[in-house]
Amino acid sequence: MANSDRNRTVLTCTCEGTMALDEAALDRAGCGGDPSAQQLCRANLDRFRTALSDGLPVTVTCTQEAPLFREIGEAEAPDVPLTFANIRETAGWTVEGQDSAPKMAALIAAAEVAPGGFSYTTMESQGIALVMGRDEVALSAAADLAESLDITVLLTPGAEVMPPRQTVYPVLQGQIRKAEGHLGAFSLTVDSYAAPAPSSRQMLQFDGARDGAVSKADLVIDLTGGTPLFSADTLRPGYFRADPRDPVAVARLITKASQMVGTFDKPIFIDFTADICAHSRNAITGCTRCLPLCPTGAIKPNGDSVVIDPNICAGCGQCAAICPTGAASYALPDVATLAHQLRAGLRAWHDAGATLAPVVLFHDGDHGEPLIDASARFGTGLPAHVIPFAVNELSQVGPEAMAAALAYGAGAVALLGRSRPLHDLSGLEGSLTLVNEVASASGHGPATLIEADDPDALEAALANLPRGPRRASPATFLPPDDKRGLLVMAFAEMNRAAPQPARRIPLTAGAPFGAVVLDTDACTLCMACTGACPANALLDNPEAPMLRFTETACVQCGLCEATCPEDAITLTPQIDFDAWDTPRRILNEEEPFCCTACGKPFATATGIERIQKRLADHWMFVGEDGEKRLKVLEMCEDCRVEAVVNEGFDPHAENTRRVRTIEDHIAAEDRGKLN
Repeated sequence: MANSDRNRTVLTCTCEGTMALDEAALDRAGCGGDPSAQQLCRANLDRFRTALSDGLPVTVTCTQEAPLFREIGEAEAPDVPLTFANIRETAGWTVEGQDSAPKMAALIAAAEVAPGGFSYTTMESQGIALVMGRDEVALSAAADLAESLDITVLLTPGAEVMPPRQTVYPVLQGQIRKAEGHLGAFSLTVDSYAAPAPSSRQMLQFDGARDGAVSKADLVIDLTGGTPLFSADTLRPGYFRADPRDPVAVARLITKASQMVGTFDKPIFIDFTADICAHSRNAITGCTRCLPLCPTGAIKPNGDSVVIDPNICAGCGQCAAICPTGAASYALPDVATLAHQLRAGLRAWHDAGATLAPVVLFHDGDHGEPLIDASARFGTGLPAHVIPFAVNELSQVGPEAMAAALAYGAGAVALLGRSRPLHDLSGLEGSLTLVNEVASASGHGPATLIEADDPDALEAALANLPRGPRRASPATFLPPDDKRGLLVMAFAEMNRAAPQPARRIPLTAGAPFGAVVLDTDACTLCMACTGACPANALLDNPEAPMLRFTETACVQCGLCEATCPEDAITLTPQIDFDAWDTPRRILNEEEPFCCTACGKPFATATGIERIQKRLADHWMFVGEDGEKRLKVLEMCEDCRVEAVVNEGFDPHAENTRRVRTIEDHIAAEDRGKLN
């Protein structure tokens, strides 16, 4: 049936009577379909064709037969957008299926939010491959690969290998000292590099070894059985590694590597904006949150910002989740799309008449989806109050997404991970800590990481998961497009919709929110902090000596604290919602100090006084002339120059004490005298 409020047709199906559909509840949420359809993909396929002919966008609540529906749609109505939602394994096939209508409505509504676009990076391989090994396995693999790749074999020093009967491809000796690059662009530094003696008889003999040779390759095939050349080696494009003692693994490697010739497109997982990166300013290091989290080493410092190599990035998303400014944000989907999906899904949940608060369960496709399917097919299925949301990588889920889910009405948030994670999840753990600090202080349910590899463990964890009460008026805000904006708004709205709203919440060090505490007695209003602040949280006032602070903008990078010459700044990680409601507050201000000659305001009294105090003991400012020089500091830059010229304050005069240089002595000798 067509939904006029969203101008879309939703097609539902009981899948041959294996799940119940509550038409009234789905209609209340604007997600109603046709519950009489028993076999939409076969016997009732005409209903799909009729929906296409209406010309409205179509949502089909079946993903199993999506290829069939797409094929018909492309042939008969290529201009009609198709969307698919899985309500069978996630909602219908469960012991609580009779109560799953609100969840079905949520899944349908969330699926109708179209994801944003993303870009690709292109890697090109011409098949130049380096096969590394320690024995005959490497030569055997090289022989199999030589038909499709341009092969060079590199044997570890000390390898005992019989000379090949013919030199079809180079067989060399060497030990990799340093490895960089990716598919199509590997650079390897090789020590103990040597070519074999042509007269090698029983075993290959290598002479004249040298260090520091450089090898370029499109592919690296590692059959040494030793330490991988790269961290997170399975995620490095173009690097293939297998245990030489496992013939099955070696055979699979050969099959994969032989196909790696040509041009390959790889998604750019992270949208990066260097201008708002808070890594460094003026050679002072600030934020380093993302650097230790990247499992592939794709992130490196690059001046004032970091740089992310899209060819190496494997898309775990931890950098985006932890980035306080939004300089790094995830693209598959982007944070705004995920927030819109949460908003649509949770609104539909409440509109369908649910009496309980739901649990939002974030999961990835590789691990979470098969586990949920297994629970639906062989176990009790997901509880009726658990709404699964699929993401590309679990670790991409940042605090802004969790906070948005709680603000929109979720009673709790859960993330489904592996019992043995593929990489370090300390970034995700930091996000959970932040969300739980705010949730605990405001009465929301928790955000929890569930580490499970079997359906029974998942079902047990969900059954025991605490959650907050259903709220009559959850937040409905439209999420902003930028990550930082969503981060701030999600926490503000989460608190406004909380059972017990908080005013000030202390946070753990490293949180992306906090205050700048200023020692006004030490501050001279030099404004060095405003120039260092990458988020414009600290601002001056062009009209008067004044330092202003916007707490919602502060990312606690520490650049202002490290830059302040008077050590007048300390950081306090916190969320102060009263301060958030104040756009800008004044941290320090003074009356301007006016030039004693012309009356123009040019500095602060504190600044002039401190400079004079520090220079009072300097030899140039001692005595009667010194006092005059100190008075010159009370003039603006124009009057100061005039006074120096008129009074003859020339620090380079011959009778002025100063440090002599070699050039002075050389010049004196040329003049025939030495001062």
